[in-house]
Amino acid sequence: MISAAPTTPAEYWDKYKPHRGEGDQPRPAARAFDWTGLADGGPGAEVLGTPDTALDLGPAEGENAAYLARAGVDVTAVDFSAVQVDRARRFWADEPRLTFTHAEACAFLDQNTRLFDAIYSTWGAVWFTDPEELFPRVAARLAPGGTFAFSHREPAVGHYGAQQMGGKWLEGRETELSVWRWQYSADQWADILKRHNFTAIDAKVLPNPDPAALGTLLVTATMAAHH
Repeated sequence: MISAAPTTPAEYWDKYKPHRGEGDQPRPAARAFDWTGLADGGPGAEVLGTPDTALDLGPAEGENAAYLARAGVDVTAVDFSAVQVDRARRFWADEPRLTFTHAEACAFLDQNTRLFDAIYSTWGAVWFTDPEELFPRVAARLAPGGTFAFSHREPAVGHYGAQQMGGKWLEGRETELSVWRWQYSADQWADILKRHNFTAIDAKVLPNPDPAALGTLLVTATMAAHH
C-alpha cells in the first residue's frame, strides 16, 4: 500500500527525512559535533563557545544536541516533524540535559521567553525558514554576547534566496506542496545578519574533500551586549 503524498512541509519531513532505513534504527554515536555531514574532521562544538544553554533548530536525529548535552550543556531541540521528534526522544531518553520539542521554529521562538547562550542549526531550520521571519526571533532569544551559528550546503552559483526543493514526491506536484529553502552566499548572509543587528559575523565555505562536490557554508554571529 502506498501512503498518500505529503501536503505540508512537516509531512514531507515526517515521510522522507528519517532516511536511514525502515524500522527502528540504532541511535547515532554522537561522538562529535558535526557542521558538514562529512567525515572530514572539520570544526566542532568550539564554534559555539562555552554555552550553558543551547537551542537546536531542526535537530533531526539529535546527534549534535546529544553531543552538547553530554558535554554539560542544557539543550532544547526543536523540530516541526513529529516523526523525527518521536524518534529523537527514543534515541536520547537517557540524556537528562536534552529536551526535544515538537514545534515550528518561529512559533517556538515567539512562545518561549527564555534566553539561550547559543542558538544553532546544522542543515536545519535556518536553511528552510525565511531569515526575515526567523532572524528577529533568534535575536530576541539569544543572550547578550551569545552565539548564533548555522550551516547548510554551499549554494550553486546564482541559486540564492528562496529556492524550491525537488524530491520524489515533489516532482509534478508543485501545486500541492512546495518545500523551500533559503540559501545565500557568505557575503549575502553577512549582510542579512548585519541588518538584524548581529555582530562579529564570520561566514565562510568549508570545502568538500571531493573537489567536484559543493562545500558547506558555515556562518557564526554574536548578539551585541545591548540590543
